[in-house]
Amino acid sequence: MDVEGGEGEEAPLWGPDDPEIYDDCEEVEGPEAGEGGAAEFQQEDDMEAEAGAAAAAAPEEQTYLPGDALPSDMELTFDPTAYMTHQEWTSEWPCLSCDIIPDSLGASRQTFPMTAYVLGGTQAGEEDGDELLVMKLTQIRRSAAPALDEDDEDDDDDTEPPSFHSYGIKHPGAVNRVKMCPHPGNLAASWSASGRVSIWDLTPAIEAVDGGHRARHAVHRPEFTFKGHSDEGYALDWSPLVPYRMASGDNASFTHVWNRKEDGGWVVDPKPCAGHSASVEDIAWSPSEKTVFASASADETIRIWDLRAGNRCALTVHAHDSDVNTISWNRCEQHLMASGADDGTFRVWDLRTFGAAAKGNSVEPVASFHWHRAAVTSVEWHPTDASVLCVAGEDDQVSIWDMAVEADPEASRSASASLQREVPPQLLFIHQGMSNVREAHWHRQLPGVIVATAESGFNFFKTISVTQ
Repeated sequence: MDVEGGEGEEAPLWGPDDPEIYDDCEEVEGPEAGEGGAAEFQQEDDMEAEAGAAAAAAPEEQTYLPGDALPSDMELTFDPTAYMTHQEWTSEWPCLSCDIIPDSLGASRQTFPMTAYVLGGTQAGEEDGDELLVMKLTQIRRSAAPALDEDDEDDDDDTEPPSFHSYGIKHPGAVNRVKMCPHPGNLAASWSASGRVSIWDLTPAIEAVDGGHRARHAVHRPEFTFKGHSDEGYALDWSPLVPYRMASGDNASFTHVWNRKEDGGWVVDPKPCAGHSASVEDIAWSPSEKTVFASASADETIRIWDLRAGNRCALTVHAHDSDVNTISWNRCEQHLMASGADDGTFRVWDLRTFGAAAKGNSVEPVASFHWHRAAVTSVEWHPTDASVLCVAGEDDQVSIWDMAVEADPEASRSASASLQREVPPQLLFIHQGMSNVREAHWHRQLPGVIVATAESGFNFFKTISVTQ
């Protein structure tokens, strides 16, 4: 974002040394100029002096970084040219968890206008006020950024504004987390503050928003509800390899594994995966091993579990010096994992080094960053670019990173000197304007698009930094 002065004058279009200031002045020689010639040169001198004074008085445009002090006479300005598209909306109550609903409109859709389906879960703060929100956004158009290629252009000249429809399904208690199942059927899982985990068929709600219908607190029975957790929780994830396999972790440190039966029913292993000494904050299934998943915990560790070994933990790594809130398993480079913690750090791990922990040796991350100034609440690898990830935090930022970028010492020194603060070369983009960001997710069918949710509402955006 740029910083501009509040009440200062506009900077002149030329400087005092710019020769173009004289282009429209008639050239005269001293003896023939007379008093009129002298007056012309005096006028030019006055114009030159005024231009120089205006340049000195004009506010200097600066680069703002999150955490910088903002003088009272300066204001932040939003630069729409940094985005391919940018939309924001709010719900009646904050949704502190969201996910993207897969659709049948096609993969790798680059053209505008765009359509997207989003699932959110509210935290109303009042009894019987919470919902699962199925939201449909249509006519999402380009922002002011120039098209990078023909595929990015609008596919018609229609100027119809963006449209939004939502369908609310009554939910038993505040929604701690929602996760869409990646397999056919429009199934979603939800964690409730009441300590229950439920499976929902969202097909009726999706059909309703497709028909332009809206609803609030519609009554739909969940397909299945598990009441076996001893406490509420937040950790949920579906296996990308085994259809309808899921894991849910609670604040009592236990994780249960779910499977769907052939008759459509559900079975949850009553014996939990036990090993953490504090709450399970997040879960990520392996993209290559059907029986393996990872869990992150407030006990500062990441644990790897293999169902073939029963419910015992296979590997444990001390990952951060504070609660580990979130993890993401890279689906392109399957030996990489990212983690984010309460202290504002996020790290990248090579899982091939985790074996050293079994021998009592320490494991070091391949990269560690302390950019965020509050707890990191979400990390997620890009679905098709192995080196790119987005990170969200309670410091109101969604940052985008490319781990493949190598530091240029000379450029880094120059940038740090001008900004008076070190900026990692891997940092591609900082998205702001949200309050207390909780989750940010890449849209798998709209390359480069991120959907984020915060206490202040939702953002749907695509930057000029990551377009695929």
